[in-house]
Amino acid sequence: MDGMKRVPIKEQNPKVRAANFEEVCLGYSEEEAVEEAKRCLQCKKPFCVQGCPVSIDIPAFIKKITERDFKGAAEVIAQSSALPAVCGRVCPQESQCEGKCVRGIKGEPVSIGKLERFVADWSRENGFVPAAPETTNGRKVAVIGSGPAGLTCAGDLAKMGYEVTIFEALHEPGGVLTYGIPEFRLPKSTVVRTEIENVKKLGVKIETNVIIGKSVTIDELMEEEGFEAVFIGSGAGLPKFMGIPGENANGVFSANEYLTRNNLMKAFRDDYDTPIAAGRKVAVVGGGNVAMDAARTALRLGAEVHVVYRRSEAELPARVEEVHHAKEEGVIFNLLTNPVEILTDENDWVTGMVVRKMELGEPDSSGRRRPVEIAGSDYTIEVDTVIMSLGTSPNPLISSTTRGLEINKRKCIVAQEDNGQTTKAGVFAGGDAVTGAATVILAMEAGKAGAKGIDEYLRNKQ
Repeated sequence: MDGMKRVPIKEQNPKVRAANFEEVCLGYSEEEAVEEAKRCLQCKKPFCVQGCPVSIDIPAFIKKITERDFKGAAEVIAQSSALPAVCGRVCPQESQCEGKCVRGIKGEPVSIGKLERFVADWSRENGFVPAAPETTNGRKVAVIGSGPAGLTCAGDLAKMGYEVTIFEALHEPGGVLTYGIPEFRLPKSTVVRTEIENVKKLGVKIETNVIIGKSVTIDELMEEEGFEAVFIGSGAGLPKFMGIPGENANGVFSANEYLTRNNLMKAFRDDYDTPIAAGRKVAVVGGGNVAMDAARTALRLGAEVHVVYRRSEAELPARVEEVHHAKEEGVIFNLLTNPVEILTDENDWVTGMVVRKMELGEPDSSGRRRPVEIAGSDYTIEVDTVIMSLGTSPNPLISSTTRGLEINKRKCIVAQEDNGQTTKAGVFAGGDAVTGAATVILAMEAGKAGAKGIDEYLRNKQ
């Protein structure tokens, strides 16, 4: 095997997978994982660790794989991450750990993400569970939201001995891992459920169907229920829209709703009584990972799918792998194109979308070149469904029902980056509720920081 090239990973055939919801990537076998792990140079100064938001000791776990000590590899990862099977699948490794890999200078970086996934899947199949603390310290902490930030914070606090209860608004825990990311990227019954069960085995309690701000407030949790600290990891579930004519028509979805109906309510399965108006011709507006998820889901539900994005392919914010997979499966990309109106019939159902061609001008504040309209370039795409994937912001319910909790002009909770402390004593926050929509791994990083901040706060409060 050429040491400059990574061991290739097996995937479902694009034509086959475009018609099913099974996982696209099939993962490494033991032999392939060991062979790929041997490509790691075991650098004295491992830049890959600096590139990992949760600081996994990457060379150490990879060395264990070369020794076929998969349990040892799992123990190394468990010191830093509660969700390895998730991260191995959905982290943007190419811009983090793998982006810093020395191997990548002259050849291909080590497949760190696929190796992490291999170890996590081995752990699940062989019943490895991270060790729980022998005793608790009797101090109660509440965590709001069971997404990646909440699960990480809760897991870390439980390992430190705290009695942690997670409050989840939906009927299934997992947050965006359960309702947002499709089955073909992140299987729910195996991967997500197992990682959640492992957090519970650390002693964490999860209460579902509890809407903080309605069922109970943060002030009540602290003043009446005996919780000494609270971590808010409630995410950013409020979708953004464009404000164009026809946006309220039947057949216009937010990507959040479309994906939630499919992933959480299993609309893609005939044996579930939660159907969705999937559409025969679907336009997905946006270019991020969520847009790719929505487009690839609609394709699997039998639609012809167009991604409509106002910049060029070079500016697409989605991971290169997701764009590549979408194209392989048959998603059509209408780039340098922006919607101006959604057309409807007499019953207010979508019949098409008027779009305008764009060209790229000077860079804007994001560093990407600003799209500029080309006058007189409008044309109509015939569609019966439009999915808006333009980002999300935090739901204001928690901030509006909690005394002394400051938010900024983007409706995000104001919190310190290093420890998650908010403007209210004992209340910490992290993830999308603080930053606006971002990645799973950055939410996990914030969860870790919040756990550390809460531990320091409570030890000083004694």
